[in-house]
Amino acid sequence: MENKCSKYEGLFIFSDSDTLKRHVEECEDCRKEHQKMERVSDLIDEVKFHYYAKSKRRPKLRAACAAVLLLFSTLSFGVAVNNEDLMDTLRYGECLSAEDLGFPVDSYGLLMVDE
Repeated sequence: MENKCSKYEGLFIFSDSDTLKRHVEECEDCRKEHQKMERVSDLIDEVKFHYYAKSKRRPKLRAACAAVLLLFSTLSFGVAVNNEDLMDTLRYGECLSAEDLGFPVDSYGLLMVDE
């Protein structure tokens, strides 16, 4: 059984292109691996245009989402400002307690639980 060369991955990742090219010219196993990688690279180059064409639609989607969010927040803020009952109930710095919400509380302000 013949030992296959396993240097291709290491040379591809860690060495410069000249060293890889010299080794590929000398080693049959690495030459086959390099041809496979070239075919994969060609396939990626072929479909790259279709991928980027699809991703160009995303900014329009993001802009539409931002517009809907802006519209929703503007409307909800407008409702909160124009609703006097809501604004009288909640003021800055005030918080509602359990007693304000109508729950039975003990002398410490904690919810009262019947046993």
